[in-house]
Amino acid sequence: MSLQSSFAASPNINTKIIRPLANFQPSFWGDHFITYAPPNDMQMYESCLKQVDEFKEEVRRMLVGDANNESLKKLSLIDSLQRLGVAYHFEEEIEEILEQIHEAPDHGFDDDNDDLYTVALRFRLLRQQGYNVSCDVFKRFKEEDFINDVSGMLCLYEATHLRVHGEDILDEALEFTTTRLNSIVTDGLKPHPLATQVMHALKQPFHKNLPRIEARDYISIYQEDYKTNNESLLKLAKLDFNLLQSIHQQELSQLSKWWKELDFVSKLPYARDRLVESYFVAMGLCFEPQYALARKMITKVAALITIIDDTYDAYGTFEELQLFTDAVERWDHSAMDGLPEYMKVIYLALLDFYNEIEEEFGKDGQSYRVYYAKEAMKTQVRSYFMEAKWLKDGYIPTFEVYMQNASTSIAYILLIVYSLVGMGDFVTKETFVWAMNNPKLMKASSLIFRLMDDMKAHKFEQERGHVCSAVECYMKQYDVSEQEVYDEFNRRLVDSWKDVNEACMKPMMTTAAVPRPVLSMFVNYDRNIDVLYKYKDGFTFTNEILKDLITSLFVDPIPMY
Repeated sequence: MSLQSSFAASPNINTKIIRPLANFQPSFWGDHFITYAPPNDMQMYESCLKQVDEFKEEVRRMLVGDANNESLKKLSLIDSLQRLGVAYHFEEEIEEILEQIHEAPDHGFDDDNDDLYTVALRFRLLRQQGYNVSCDVFKRFKEEDFINDVSGMLCLYEATHLRVHGEDILDEALEFTTTRLNSIVTDGLKPHPLATQVMHALKQPFHKNLPRIEARDYISIYQEDYKTNNESLLKLAKLDFNLLQSIHQQELSQLSKWWKELDFVSKLPYARDRLVESYFVAMGLCFEPQYALARKMITKVAALITIIDDTYDAYGTFEELQLFTDAVERWDHSAMDGLPEYMKVIYLALLDFYNEIEEEFGKDGQSYRVYYAKEAMKTQVRSYFMEAKWLKDGYIPTFEVYMQNASTSIAYILLIVYSLVGMGDFVTKETFVWAMNNPKLMKASSLIFRLMDDMKAHKFEQERGHVCSAVECYMKQYDVSEQEVYDEFNRRLVDSWKDVNEACMKPMMTTAAVPRPVLSMFVNYDRNIDVLYKYKDGFTFTNEILKDLITSLFVDPIPMY
């Protein structure tokens, strides 16, 4: 990072100005994904599709099977389907099974016979599906009852991440199981599938992991467990992962060509080149084949807003930023005339992107989607300009005032709106109205994003001229140390995840305007954030966090042997 001088890009300004350049890491990927090659052996490709269909039918028979099949067997199968990344093929069957269990006496829980593993697995799967089952089912278990039951402890550990406010028993269970499982790993749990699962869960619990990352990792774990794995299910998972990967590669190739044609890398070298990482975020929100349009919308707006964010944070002068903000408010091609040359490049790309959206949705009664997309971008830019004004004035707001603006500037709402734009006809105007009214789920998720981002990024940002973060605001207002701020923010993150879990429960869903896939998309966004920002600002320092994940998801197929 450095404060570097340059000549202003506007023809009307000839004075030397100082710009707070950030020296961001360049993209690791270059043109790697542009040269996607479709399968050259179509006969083999068609054979793979046929095999997937055959394995799906075999697994479906296992799933529905005999109505008298023991519920634990079905629950374990559902768990495997979810972890292996193929549950999206069986959504109706899974919903029917879990609904039957939920409607059974005591939701299928048997206090006399069920062990901890069974109780915890049933609880987690029902909670994931939105059923508000009581955590009282764990009251009969004492620590000494399962201290040596690693499978049961692991299952309980995973279940605790679905907890909501007031569930002290799950708070205590999380603390105990985390400590105990870490101790077991340290003491040398033998390197068999269970040991691998424990280490995997401690690094990234299932509820906070992205489905594609979980699938890639769990396929290897499942394959190791040769005593209990199902060969048909394993083959289905591998084939399906590779076929989905080829779809994602093709999409990423098309988007990379669009990005290269914009030539932002050479025209705007001060900004982050994060097209591939933006697609990673989009895939994390909705990986299924039917959401290709949503992935395209999310990727494009994420890549563009990254450029705009860096323009406000790490290049533009206050006067230039005011011009750009006014141009976005006007939303007209003529507004480009007064912009500096480098801003014209951004503004034109923005207008072209919205013209594309209008062509896609400005018909069939869906023009309201274009309206919400445009309004979300205007709101986003206003929040950036507010931060620029604070920096210019040397103003450090209270934490509460900062968060009112920062919850928008983090771009969570913007990306959610664009996700809704591309998700399909089940998203209605009422869904957009719900989202734009900043419901509890949105507030909690925005807070998760903002606090995790600020904790991991603020030191890097403060090395150059940058607006204060939540950390600096809180430290100044309450006269506390940086570590005390981290402790407080981590407590708030725990509470926010509880808010998210609570908002996704069916009794809490007060409007039919919120389809289940939309709620899942919110949760996946929060998972994205946890993966990206748990250890560092993974979106900015992409080579340190995302490189290996992107390689595993979009470059290397899974061997079929």
